[in-house]
Amino acid sequence: MFSVKVVWKSTGKPAKGKRVSASFDGILRGVTRDLYTDDDGNADFDYDPGHGTIFVDGKTAHQGRIEGRVVVYV
Repeated sequence: MFSVKVVWKSTGKPAKGKRVSASFDGILRGVTRDLYTDDDGNADFDYDPGHGTIFVDGKTAHQGRIEGRVVVYV
């Protein structure tokens, strides 16, 4: 399990209602389903951690290790 917190770069405040997904490296891992951030900018995924890419509204927001809590700025 891992979570993504999406924060506005300009204000440092949580970004509510952003579409978040992750794509993992490796043939058998694939892509998560889309989740939307809550009022606190959080999206909680029930997937195993690994290396890959996090997307926010279809744009790359993070590349690398995905585990625990990942904070991304948009």
